[in-house]
Amino acid sequence: MTSFIALLRGINVSGQKQIRMADLLKRFKALGFEDARNYLQSGNVVFRSRRSNVKKLASAIQADIAEAFGHQVDVLVLSAGELNRIAASNPLPKLGRKETLFHATFLFQPILKTDFEKLVLPAQEGERAVLIDQVVFLYCPHGYGRTKLNNAFFERKLGVPATTRNWRTVLALRDLCEER
Repeated sequence: MTSFIALLRGINVSGQKQIRMADLLKRFKALGFEDARNYLQSGNVVFRSRRSNVKKLASAIQADIAEAFGHQVDVLVLSAGELNRIAASNPLPKLGRKETLFHATFLFQPILKTDFEKLVLPAQEGERAVLIDQVVFLYCPHGYGRTKLNNAFFERKLGVPATTRNWRTVLALRDLCEER
């Protein structure tokens, strides 16, 4: 069995799309996934499955959430190996030591690097954004709450759904997968 991470976009944020984690984990079990565990209350689930097609896994989870909870939620599924590769490829840690200043915006669809390079980034002094594959690595020295390089900006400018996690969450999800 392979370990996977499901990143659910926009649940339990500001009172929107409320889903109790215990109920969500029951749905993962009902879908035939094993060892499902959530991290925090914001839509991070680590699970194991015999199936390996991440797009089909994401579609199954998305459809089940819509049916069980009545919420349309975008779902991105990554293999543990893919998340490990993402964690290892962050080009920005040399800019600072505080994990809270780093974020990863996961794009639900691939985009051309040239499209990203054409963006006029409304970055504040010291902020950085680097695209590698389907992840925008962010460094926000003034804090994510103060940056204009947020999830909504990238969704609007790139035209694809996205979900952002702070770097501590990315590393915690990686570590949860390694425990299995």
